[in-house]
Amino acid sequence: MNATLEFPTAIEVIKNIVQQYSPENYARSRNYIDGEVSYLSPYISRGVISTKYVVEQLVKNGHSLRQNEKFIQELAWRDYWQQIWMEKDIDQDLKHPQPKVENHGISSVIYNENTSIDILDSHLRELRMHGYLHNHMRMYIAMLTCNIGKSHWKLPAQWMYYHLLDHDWASNALSWQWVAGANSNKKYFANQSNINKYTHTFQKETYLDKTYEELEQMGTPLLLTDFVVPEFKTHLPETDLPIVDTSIPTFTYNSYNLDPNWNDDVNGNRILLLEPSHFEKYPVSDRVLHFIIELSKNIEGIQVFAGEFSALEKHLGDSSIYYKEHPTVRHYKGTQEEREWISNVKGYYPSFFKFWKYVKKEIFNNPNYEA
Repeated sequence: MNATLEFPTAIEVIKNIVQQYSPENYARSRNYIDGEVSYLSPYISRGVISTKYVVEQLVKNGHSLRQNEKFIQELAWRDYWQQIWMEKDIDQDLKHPQPKVENHGISSVIYNENTSIDILDSHLRELRMHGYLHNHMRMYIAMLTCNIGKSHWKLPAQWMYYHLLDHDWASNALSWQWVAGANSNKKYFANQSNINKYTHTFQKETYLDKTYEELEQMGTPLLLTDFVVPEFKTHLPETDLPIVDTSIPTFTYNSYNLDPNWNDDVNGNRILLLEPSHFEKYPVSDRVLHFIIELSKNIEGIQVFAGEFSALEKHLGDSSIYYKEHPTVRHYKGTQEEREWISNVKGYYPSFFKFWKYVKKEIFNNPNYEA
């Protein structure tokens, strides 16, 4: 991936990124800001490729799954979060009320990229400008927001989701809850020494330059006590109703399903549906919306319709509607088809490692994988 973190959208380039990725150094380096991560999350989250596809390509390229278990496990985390979203209301504190909440906004210095923690500020700017953050940086920012700044997790999670090209409400919301102690039994803390280690920086004498015991017991630093409650809006394009042939089926895509190979051998109408009601609940930035629309161009014959499913359904008349299952499309009508998952393990598991136990067994015992 290039240094400016611009994510290409052409499918052949995306496939090449998958082909070129070597996970051998992932486990050793993944927590470092310059670690050898895959940068595939924007394409997995948008449904362009699946976690299963990535595993299959690793095998084809001769990578041992057993020797790269940590990377396979990281792919499984995305499916795990999605499985929870299928079963639970993740808009609420999942396991426990978040401890020590003092506000339901976000510290203004975090929102304005002026926390005085230099590396965090530079990556907050990167989030806004490029739509991506290293996973460890996401944890640091969530920790600073919720556990040092005492904000409830939800609005800050919406803020980060708004900017992320790989926005996935399950992964995002539940990770924020994990950091904040609403989806875990202990809050996550990182001090300045930890941040310096994994970001190769040397900043000292900050409000995070303390022991972990001091961090957990201290009050909110004065710098973080002013908070804002921003509103997020999606600027959808103005579109006409799509031109359709009602004698053939209609395949309905959305921001979570941009798979160019889905039923690509079937003649049909292909509609990218951008519902105002969806983006009112899950708003995204102009950069993210542009990324979604550009990715959709990999789908031959795609038409973009910004409107509600009910209006599309009425317009389609006798055309049979097909769509992929997802928690955000439960109001769709027609024939629902299954998403592609990393394994056949389904349902809610209270911990990832209970889920992973069964996923690992299935994957590593799959005769089609040279594990």
